[in-house]
Amino acid sequence: MIKRTAILLMTAALPGLASAEDVFIRIEAKRGTDEALAAAAQWQQRVGDLPAVIFPLGATWTGIGLGPLPREDAEARMTALKTARTIPADSLLTPAAEVQATPLAPGSADQTATGSADSAPDAAASSTAGITPPDPIDVAPAGPDHFIRLEAFQNRAEADTALAKWRETVPEAGLWQMPNGWFGVAVGPLDEAAANQWLGALKAGGAIPEDSLIATGSEMGTSAVSGTVPEWPANPEKLPEMPPLAEVQDLLKWAGFYEGEIDGQSGPQTRAAIAAAVASQREAADTALALLKLEESRTAWRNEMGLSTLEDDYTGLSLLAPMTRLQHDRNERALSIYGPADNSGAAMILFSAPGGQQEMLDMTGLVTALGWVPAPVRDIRKGAATLTGRNDTHIGRAEARVAEGQVEGWVLIWPVEDEANAPRIASEIEKSFTRAMPTKSERDAEAAANAPMDETPAPDAATDAAPATVPAQTPASN
Repeated sequence: MIKRTAILLMTAALPGLASAEDVFIRIEAKRGTDEALAAAAQWQQRVGDLPAVIFPLGATWTGIGLGPLPREDAEARMTALKTARTIPADSLLTPAAEVQATPLAPGSADQTATGSADSAPDAAASSTAGITPPDPIDVAPAGPDHFIRLEAFQNRAEADTALAKWRETVPEAGLWQMPNGWFGVAVGPLDEAAANQWLGALKAGGAIPEDSLIATGSEMGTSAVSGTVPEWPANPEKLPEMPPLAEVQDLLKWAGFYEGEIDGQSGPQTRAAIAAAVASQREAADTALALLKLEESRTAWRNEMGLSTLEDDYTGLSLLAPMTRLQHDRNERALSIYGPADNSGAAMILFSAPGGQQEMLDMTGLVTALGWVPAPVRDIRKGAATLTGRNDTHIGRAEARVAEGQVEGWVLIWPVEDEANAPRIASEIEKSFTRAMPTKSERDAEAAANAPMDETPAPDAATDAAPATVPAQTPASN
């Protein structure tokens, strides 16, 4: 068993460990530093005259190599070691300048042998005298060995340009000089199952070319510009079921992948949005599992925004609202006004009053006049209206509708500094907006009509008093 003290690393890589022309013979990769240290010590003992090193490959994997050696010497030595079946057949060369290699501490490999250091060497030597060592055995490749090859070029300059472009969308990509002399842009290594699953998912989402293919490490050749190991998992054996399509469309709209109607129908726009979400998020290659991960992201976002159901007693309206960022301020005529909590810069106004199309238009005029939705873009229809606008301080959105003789709706005021969340919050309000109960004035009127003459309730100050003047400023500025 490898002793802990035997795998201690030097505190820093040795100065002058490798020149710009040197390369490492990369043998395998392990998950985690401890496993890599143990394997590196064994490889150093097996090969003997070449020092073993480890170097990071992304966030999880750690590479194991031998060297450094000048490239020409390394190519000859790697061929000899492969022929002798001492190292895996898919071992490859990695430029020393491309990795941050750390050698093992001196003597680490010597301490990997089992047994005590005090064992009698003479007895051991005599017991093995005259015995021919067994033939080398095949060394199974350890770790993933499949790559998704994105493009190939005969010219190195063109390949470098393409690699830079690919890294804008696939930052893990690297460049390889293939055995035929061409240069391939690829991402990997991945397990074979994961590579095939992600190849299909990324093609379906339009993230990679249709002629992208799977290649093994030996087919990719020698690393010219190192990439990072992608954290793209293979699908588990048990996969979740697809949620109802209307829920999928709603989720995709929240995430910004879908702009169509929530109709529960599978059309080209919905299918393209699903594929784009899988390819963009890269949480899972399976569609249902990727959507489950996306739903988890939305749940986390809702918690972060403090969304909860509000049932407003004054207007009788119910909706999902960011209540950790709002606090009730006052009621005025048909308005229930929520101002910012803890200087959040957010505000919300709910309104409900008897009326029809004209009263709805009057309400949209009031919203504009008070600056709640500045310089609005208007979408006015029969029985419905939407206003959107912004200025240097806030983003405003208002929606109104005529329903059963009532003009009802909401206004959201959101700080311009948090522009990305404004449409998502508005969408959550829009989807959840409904009537939970009659307005307070309606309930009071019904109670008065049903009460004995001597039990008539006192007038409500906010509803029956003379109309108050609504301040010509946004609640967020109070």
